[in-house]
Amino acid sequence: MFYGLLKVIFLGPLLRVLFRPWAKGLEHIPAEGPVILASNHLSFSDSFFMPLMVPRPVYFLAKSDYFTGKGVKGRLTAAFFRGVRSVPIDRSSGQAADPALKTALRILDEGKALGLYPEGTRSPDGRLYKGRTGIARIALESGIPVIPCAMVGTYEIQPTGQVMPKIKRVGVRFGEPLDFARYREVPGAVDDRYILRSITDEIMYALMDLSGQEYVDMYATDAKKIISAEKAAERAEQRAEAKKAAAEERRAAIEELRQQEADEDAKRR
Repeated sequence: MFYGLLKVIFLGPLLRVLFRPWAKGLEHIPAEGPVILASNHLSFSDSFFMPLMVPRPVYFLAKSDYFTGKGVKGRLTAAFFRGVRSVPIDRSSGQAADPALKTALRILDEGKALGLYPEGTRSPDGRLYKGRTGIARIALESGIPVIPCAMVGTYEIQPTGQVMPKIKRVGVRFGEPLDFARYREVPGAVDDRYILRSITDEIMYALMDLSGQEYVDMYATDAKKIISAEKAAERAEQRAEAKKAAAEERRAAIEELRQQEADEDAKRR
């Protein structure tokens, strides 16, 4: 009920008026039955605009951090993600991914639309990053085709770290279904890392083609660590330069004071 109220009555109409979202390729999404929607992840707002444009409810697997926050903000965030049909998953280890797989398969078994972000986290700079192979396992286990979904413009309105989005038009492109049934005939395909990587890369290539993003052969989480380290080094350098400049100013002030004292001594003589 909360999902329907947000989409149809409260939030949906407001988003349509302010951002005028557009969608292309909606004909690729079946009106009913299980479907996997694989999206790039540019912004927090992706989880608003993609479901808004899909005619049927979309269930997301969301990181468990969104459901464990403390304080008023944490409780409101958890309530919101539960209300919009997000299912918490623990991504801390490979073993912890098993419940996520089971949950995803259960959602698909119930004939629902499952939304996934193969990158695992938001892009730190608007580029498309290497996909995690969990989506390949889900596709192989379920036998359900994957529909690539490219968010367009959401990074520009709300990049990572920005709270309030800019008012600017955004869109969504849905590509043709990707069928990986050919791999299901291979014994042990679901545990073959080469097959899983091949499927995932095919999905990411389709997303790159739809979105026009530059592809980076690196996980977004690793890129964030590098960017964070670079920013920390830059801040440290700025602090060092500021400290050096302050020291030079102090030395200049002391030298000026000494010169004034010397001038006063010379006058007295």
